[in-house]
Amino acid sequence: MTADTKPSNLTDFVAWFRLVTPYINAFRGKTFVVAFGGKAISDSLAKTLAYDVNLLASLGIRLVLVHGARPQIEEELREKGLESKYHKGYRITDAETLDCVLDAVGSVYLEIEGLLSQGLPNTPMANSHIRVIGGNFITARPLGVIDGIDFHYGGSVRKVDGEGLKAQLALGNIVLLSCQGSSPTGEIFNLQMEEVAEAVAVAVKADKLVFLTDSQGVTDEQGQLLDELTADAAAQLRDSPWFSNDIKRYLPCAVRASRLGVGRVHLIGYEQDGALLQELFTLEGIGTVISRESLERIREARADDIGALIALIEPLEEDGTLVHRPREVLEREIEKFSIIEHDGMVVGCAALYEYDDGVAELACLAVHPAHREWGYGEQLMERIQARAKSVGIKRLFVLTTRTVHWFIERGFKLESVDALPTQKRQMYNLQRRSKVLIKSL
Repeated sequence: MTADTKPSNLTDFVAWFRLVTPYINAFRGKTFVVAFGGKAISDSLAKTLAYDVNLLASLGIRLVLVHGARPQIEEELREKGLESKYHKGYRITDAETLDCVLDAVGSVYLEIEGLLSQGLPNTPMANSHIRVIGGNFITARPLGVIDGIDFHYGGSVRKVDGEGLKAQLALGNIVLLSCQGSSPTGEIFNLQMEEVAEAVAVAVKADKLVFLTDSQGVTDEQGQLLDELTADAAAQLRDSPWFSNDIKRYLPCAVRASRLGVGRVHLIGYEQDGALLQELFTLEGIGTVISRESLERIREARADDIGALIALIEPLEEDGTLVHRPREVLEREIEKFSIIEHDGMVVGCAALYEYDDGVAELACLAVHPAHREWGYGEQLMERIQARAKSVGIKRLFVLTTRTVHWFIERGFKLESVDALPTQKRQMYNLQRRSKVLIKSL
């Protein structure tokens, strides 16, 4: 690495690299379908999108790319003096329009293939060996006549060759699919890109389906990003009039894909450089993720959570917020811990230690810094309180040096050290001078 390419803050660089390691491990060997319309590659960010796709492939992620070509088709129609016609969101594709579709889609396909074949030195594509594979993986059928309107060569997905796609992915190939398909009779039909992406993601049992859109993601009426939605919650929003054109088309497909078993569906904006990487490799993400069930889950800790617990509480032990707990102590006391997961990652924990006379301690309450504004601390506190009540605990105490007011606001009261159970009072660390707070349950 030369001096002019070194990060300005190497400490931040190392910390970031370590932070993304769990994602790298989790994503290796997984299947992602990335779908984008023609606008995403007509933009100046098309080249950096290719860089990011190359990065995902180099990390061992199995990729299917599905592209559209709507603006390119519109341009072809204008050049030939033809009118662009739609009904219920589907293009009416007569024979002349189909010629424009084939020209535009073919041109876009070759452009993407070229972007993924770059190998210039001093670029992220240097030394890359991406094999891009296409093929007749999509069988189409005609839309036919709807509301008295003949769609001619406008079609929908009849079948996806899921096994053929999986075979190519297993060989390390990136599969590039367009928004067209052939029928068993050999006719070519113009398809909706988002419907192709949905059908492909379901057929290959994709872990993630990512839509690159003309919006930052799904928003509420005030324009605020909704970063997480269940499929049911997303379905209730599908007809919202404030959505962008892409979101209106993609959201129904995202809901169906989620309900049919696709692990996560992400909707992110293509206009922000690196949006794909920010969404996949940061805790907070950058767009909207849709899942069949909530991404949050509180449960009791298991032995295989110890590594994640150590990573979570170690920084707080180092700055003195928490008392150090050696690994062997955590292994011995793991059943005392409850944890909260976000999208499969442990982001918070708390423990319950029981003493005599119906008294227990709420200990080791910790939440990852990126999630401290999400209410996870309160959820964990309530989980420990529920566990305490279930075993007959009448009073819950906590020792803290930094968060006295947080506990007071939640019903705890300051007490003296003498109010602690005898066993805990004998272990009280006079050097830490922790505040004692007690709550009646």
